[in-house]
Amino acid sequence: MDAFAVAISAGLNIERLTGRHVFRLAFFFGFFQFAMAVLGWLAGATIDVYISAFDHWVAFGLLVAIGGKMLWEAWSGKVPASRSDPTRGWTVIILSVATSIDALATGMSMAFIGVSIWLPSVVIGIVAAAMTVIGIRFGSRIGRKGGRWAEVLGGVVLISIGLQILISHLRA
Repeated sequence: MDAFAVAISAGLNIERLTGRHVFRLAFFFGFFQFAMAVLGWLAGATIDVYISAFDHWVAFGLLVAIGGKMLWEAWSGKVPASRSDPTRGWTVIILSVATSIDALATGMSMAFIGVSIWLPSVVIGIVAAAMTVIGIRFGSRIGRKGGRWAEVLGGVVLISIGLQILISHLRA
């Protein structure tokens, strides 16, 4: 669901959505969900104590930074020559990592109970990719109609997801 919500925000930020945008975001989100689950499983209990102390802070910081940038651009009153493409460069990597940290924890928990990770991680990756396709297309439709308010909504959604991740981990 994090990938879905972030994909909506990405769709809000892309002026003219193409199949390449959709493929890139779905590929990265699906691949990172798959890979992080596998990495978590491989790491198991070895590094859990080191990562669990700050993984939620990393996801929170990344999502708030990108969401805050979107809000600043929407409220600054400046019309950018072109919006940044969230499906390229460091932005897609950062978003992919931020939305897949929970998959890392899932992989670790599966290692603890002795379950094979391969089928679940493939399913996780495919579902994340499919939800990303739906989310980015939905966000694009909203964005074409909403203009600057759609960009504000996208920034608020990213910040909200970051807060939700942080709060859920701090309560645990």
